Amino acid sequence: MRVSLSISPMHAASITGDARLALDLVLTIRHDGNGGVADDLTDPAGLTAWVRARPGTTLPEAGRFVADDASLTAVRELRAAVRALFSRAVRPGEPSPADAARLLPVPDALRRLNAAAARTPTVPVLHWADDAEPVVQRQPVRGGEELTAALAQAVIGFLASPDRERLRACHAPRCVRYFLKEHPRQEWCKPSRGNRARVARHHQRHKRAA
Repeated sequence: MRVSLSISPMHAASITGDARLALDLVLTIRHDGNGGVADDLTDPAGLTAWVRARPGTTLPEAGRFVADDASLTAVRELRAAVRALFSRAVRPGEPSPADAARLLPVPDALRRLNAAAARTPTVPVLHWADDAEPVVQRQPVRGGEELTAALAQAVIGFLASPDRERLRACHAPRCVRYFLKEHPRQEWCKPSRGNRARVARHHQRHKRAA
């Protein structure tokens, strides 16, 4: 069975914002600084803080958002789908080690993403200016699932854009981040991660020589 991404034209034009929002969602799983993995979305308070830190994005009413258990579950389920699709996007490279062993199958991830994107229904709105023909536009209906839909639509915009080809997983020691490659020789998400990787390789070479 063939499963495909769908994309709305109104999101295709804002790919820079889509890429940032998609990456920010995935990066709520990160290195904890102590050799493990931290999750910024473990409770409604964490999701509330994450959304409110993103005013000016396509997230609905970000500054006043208050998460509940249902919205937290929906966003976490969406994030699992996005991470699975990111792992596909970086092939033949390796995915982030944070969840490489427990990723959703790609067809399941696609279905989950597209279902989330469809959670915001629309209604027809008539516009009829003087000396012009009537125009009908689709307007989103505000609802409790609008956050998940906005995130899913941003992810679709990103994955369907040329920016997807710059997506990489950082494999510096203890790093679990995804990032967009900015220049041909970039291997890591940050220069500091590159320094860490070079130091690790140096120690490994000396260990083998000894």
